[in-house]
Amino acid sequence: MGKELSEMVEIDGHVLKLSNLDKVFWPKEQITKAQLIKYYLDMAPVILPVIKNRPLVMKRYPDGIGGSFFYQKECPSYAPKWVETFPVKHSHKVINYLVCNNTATLIWMANQGCLEIHGWLSRVDNIESPDLAVIDLDPAEGASFNDVLKAALIIREALRAFNIKGFPKTSGSSGLHIFIPLSSGYTFEEITEAVKCLAEIIVNTYPHGVTIERTKSKRTGKVYLDYLQNGRGKTMAFPYSLRPLPGAPVSMPVSWEEVKQMKIAAGGFSLLNASSRVVISEKLTKGLLDEKQNIDELLNLCPFKTTTGSMKINHFDLHPS
Repeated sequence: MGKELSEMVEIDGHVLKLSNLDKVFWPKEQITKAQLIKYYLDMAPVILPVIKNRPLVMKRYPDGIGGSFFYQKECPSYAPKWVETFPVKHSHKVINYLVCNNTATLIWMANQGCLEIHGWLSRVDNIESPDLAVIDLDPAEGASFNDVLKAALIIREALRAFNIKGFPKTSGSSGLHIFIPLSSGYTFEEITEAVKCLAEIIVNTYPHGVTIERTKSKRTGKVYLDYLQNGRGKTMAFPYSLRPLPGAPVSMPVSWEEVKQMKIAAGGFSLLNASSRVVISEKLTKGLLDEKQNIDELLNLCPFKTTTGSMKINHFDLHPS
């Protein structure tokens, strides 16, 4: 058996041992753990502001994408003392989530085989009040990524009707996520209800293209609008997170112009080309970080279900001939 390839590095004044650097994490592309770590090191300046002060869940692949994986919510006891944690009370226990506010912690996570970075929609300074809402667009069997992009444009028009801005990103898989930055004060329940209401408006207007049907067999040919990702304790891959799929795709912020022009592909951004997007994507995430929006108008509509089908939203044909 060959000797383990490791290296001692100092980051932010902390010394880390990076281990198994030659282990292959993406077999087809022969992308190694060293390249995984370098990706997160290079992208730290744009990743850290987005995940700052958020409880995180590590999705770990110790043997690469072909091996087993697990979600780790509790920060392991062997983590360095300088790795920050935050306790969150759940119904039956308290979980000490990892919080990543510096490059050293980010690289420590990558060295643990953490491919995906999943974050809460709230931050530790106001854990019960999210500063983000999300709409997860997931194409069912028979629906294409172009269908996802067209559905995203419909959502954009619906959000505009309520003077709300959304910020799209590729999921890094087959779908798209739209993040909505929020002002403080809303509960997880209120946000879930508001996004559900918005999804119902869109489904009532475009029933042949989108759905909120939870039974997968009933979604065929449609784009599923998942509003349930806004629940307390739910996490999802955050911007710039790698995904454990062939090609080493990345969840990448995109502009509405790119969505409109259909210039992006589901897995078009990867570990190998993401750095070329840094200048563009940093501008896109700046808006996500700076905007603070209220959803009062949308929340006020929620109890009145009879009005949801009557809103005027610019038409985009989900299934053009």
